[in-house]
Amino acid sequence: MHLSIREELRALLQYVRRNGREILIVCLATLYLVLYRYHRFEPGWQRHLVFLTALPALTITVILRENILNFGLKAGNCKLWIKHVVIVCIVCTGFIYAASRLPAVHLYYTQSKANFFNYILERIIIIFSIEFFFRGFLLFGVKKQFKEGAILIQMIPFAILHIGKPEIETIGCILSGTYLGYLAYRTNSLWPAFLIHLYANVLNKIIHTL
Repeated sequence: MHLSIREELRALLQYVRRNGREILIVCLATLYLVLYRYHRFEPGWQRHLVFLTALPALTITVILRENILNFGLKAGNCKLWIKHVVIVCIVCTGFIYAASRLPAVHLYYTQSKANFFNYILERIIIIFSIEFFFRGFLLFGVKKQFKEGAILIQMIPFAILHIGKPEIETIGCILSGTYLGYLAYRTNSLWPAFLIHLYANVLNKIIHTL
């Protein structure tokens, strides 16, 4: 059946009305990631703080006018996520050690000369920024509309963000990004994902420092 331009425009407007909030969040999240990639300034933690934390936080509070705590910052189901954190940290220890033996991984992570204390402080800021962006702003931003599909929506850019790191790590982010997204969705909190992510980074630093 032939559709007129007017009917097509009406259909487009109806789509925007039905999904306006999610369109805004996904488009702005994409914009912030593009800006993050193109505007590289040092120290790196400041770039994460600006594009992955401050801008999403302003979007939530100023544009959406919503409670920022509803974007994964609440404690959520602590009893459930503590079990996940303990078990996953134990299990992933062996995987991280095995991966550290690979030449590409070893070469990449031995290039950093930052002392351990400064590294930990920087990683806390960087990992919180990443988790807030993907498992907070993006996941909880589209959760109402897309339900469990929000888990996969946040996983794709999360994995792509790691391009430039060792190939095995970037591929692994497909699985870890899905799991961490599921965990945040399931427990209604980004904090377990933050703790697991931080543990993996700190362990990786320890292994490559020894």
